[in-house]
Amino acid sequence: MSPVESPSRAGAAAERVTLKNWLAVIAVAVGTFLVVTAEQLPVGLLTSIGGDLRISEGTAGLMVTVPGLVASASALLVPVAIGRMDRRKVLLGLITLMVAANVLSFLASGFVPLLVARFLVGISIGGFWALAAGIAVRLVPGEHVARATAIAFGGATAANVLGVPAGTLIGGLTDWRIAFITLAGLGVLAVAALFLLLPNLPAHQSLRVRTLVGLFGDRVVRAAILTTFLLVMGHMAAYTFISPILQEISGLDAELIGPMLLGFGAAGIAGTALAGGAAGRNVYATVIGGGVLLTAVLALFPLAGGNLAAAIVLLLLWGAAFGAVPVGVQMLIFKAAPDRTEAATALNTVVFNLAIALGALVGGLIVDAASTTAVLWVGAALTVLTVLSVWSAKKGEVARS
Repeated sequence: MSPVESPSRAGAAAERVTLKNWLAVIAVAVGTFLVVTAEQLPVGLLTSIGGDLRISEGTAGLMVTVPGLVASASALLVPVAIGRMDRRKVLLGLITLMVAANVLSFLASGFVPLLVARFLVGISIGGFWALAAGIAVRLVPGEHVARATAIAFGGATAANVLGVPAGTLIGGLTDWRIAFITLAGLGVLAVAALFLLLPNLPAHQSLRVRTLVGLFGDRVVRAAILTTFLLVMGHMAAYTFISPILQEISGLDAELIGPMLLGFGAAGIAGTALAGGAAGRNVYATVIGGGVLLTAVLALFPLAGGNLAAAIVLLLLWGAAFGAVPVGVQMLIFKAAPDRTEAATALNTVVFNLAIALGALVGGLIVDAASTTAVLWVGAALTVLTVLSVWSAKKGEVARS
């Protein structure tokens, strides 16, 4: 998702898209899915990890905070540091690092070694996610670029709505360590696929830090970035602790958390699909609608979540609302900076990961100091501010035009 390089559209338009080209795009999307899943995998396993390692749920939340903070830095620094290095080699190195980190998580004898492994995961996440979209558009001719980009972004979206539920289900049926080693095994397959399918991808252009810094001078871009930050941070403050929330508020048994989160994931996919069409017609209304729905769910969960039927409905609405977030905010970024979409997308990736980390950190502090109910209220307070930030972006666009 970073301004790594642009395809040569003139020559590419005449080229035929081969099956290998599309398989390479899909392999990149799978790699994105795996690294983003690795970032958030502990979300559904906090209770079992905390019990096994004898740490509080808030402390266990650092397993999401640490890689999120590292990813927000590596999303910026990796594209800058690699200069003109062949992108194929970089992607292979980053996904291999993810595999090694998950093996270390499986073997971790205590919480400190586990956090070290999560630090390595963060490097892999930020770098791979930042490069993925720029790689995908180089694999197909110009008229297919939009589809290839959507597929690459789809890997991250699928991770947010399906990766965590699947990992939670595996951990619930077996052991939390099995979830990590399973992800490592899938990563080995992704390494093989990328090695076989990706051509050499020499760099044509490098990302400059001052380009990103300059974007903050634009009011519309600032408001769009703030929207990403508020939505993701508010969601993650609560969602990081979805397992204890469902157990303490809704009275669910631990083995039912995985199936419930799979329902969350299915609703998220539906929300992504609906938001894609809606954002094309009115991106501001789409993002505000998603933010309002997310706020309503977080605010109502402490009040109605004690009823199992209501908890299921609220969880599905939560999934649909957050499923709409990545595509909605990305379309808002495109609208905010139509002439600087690559740089703005890279900046959005940095903020997205920073919000994940800070949301998990703030949520952990609140859960330890107060309760899971309190963290839902704080999440709602953050997401409701989205209305103001989107309104500011819209006013800025009107003023600019």
